Amino acid sequence: MGIFNVKLLEKKEIAQDTMAFIFEKPKDFAFKPGQCSDFTLLNPKETDEEGNIRAFSLASAPFEENLMIATRMRNTAFKRCLKALPLGSELKLDGPGGSFTLHRKEETPAVFLTGGIGITPVRSILLQAAHDKLPHRIFLFYSNKSPETAAFLQELADLEKSNPNYSFIATMTDMSQSHREWRGHLGYVNAELLTEHVKDLSTPIYYICGPKGMVEAMSTMLRDAKIDEDNIRTEEFSGY
Repeated sequence: MGIFNVKLLEKKEIAQDTMAFIFEKPKDFAFKPGQCSDFTLLNPKETDEEGNIRAFSLASAPFEENLMIATRMRNTAFKRCLKALPLGSELKLDGPGGSFTLHRKEETPAVFLTGGIGITPVRSILLQAAHDKLPHRIFLFYSNKSPETAAFLQELADLEKSNPNYSFIATMTDMSQSHREWRGHLGYVNAELLTEHVKDLSTPIYYICGPKGMVEAMSTMLRDAKIDEDNIRTEEFSGY
C-alpha cells in the first residue's frame, strides 16, 4: 500500500453511460490483477454527502503501461467532477488493496460470473493471464442488458485468440432497446448455461463480481448446485 498522485492522461466512453479514465502509472506502484485502489479528487468544484473518495478496481493489467479505471456515470458530484477534469489533472491514489485475485493452483479451473461494470477487475486478471501464458483453464460468463452497455465486450471476446485456455460466454438480458446485432446467448446466467460450458461444476473456483442483485443470484445458484462455499469468491459493486 502507498499514496501517490496520478495524472489523468485520457478519458473516453467505452459503453453506454460508462467511461474509462486512464492515468499515468507511478514508477513505484505495483499491484496484482484484480486489486483496487482509493481515488481522491483534489479540491473538487463540488461535493456531496458521498464525499470525494471512491474505491475503484484497476481495470488495467499490471503489464500495461498506464492505470485504468472504468465506471458507470451516475449523476453524483464525484462523477460529475471526474468527468469534467481536464487532462493533466491529478488525483490522489491510495493502494493497492483487495484480494479478488486469481488462485495459484494451475490445475484448478477458474469461472468468472460477472455483470455490468463488475467486469473491471476481471479484465485485469484475464489480460494478465493471457500475457503471462498461465495454464489455468478460465471461463468468463459476462451478462449485460445489451451489447451497447457491455464494457470491453469485443476485447474480451478477442482474448480467445491469444489464450487457448480461455472461454468467453456473453449473454444479453434485454435486447429490446438495442440497435446492434447479437448472435450470442440471451437471458440471465443460470445453471443450464453454466453446465453447458463447464462439465464438472465441482472442480472450479468461482469468482462473482457485479451489482448486489447479481452477486446474490449467482451465489444462490452455486449453493443450489452444492458448490463448496470455500470455492466461491465475491466482489460486490454497489452504488457505482
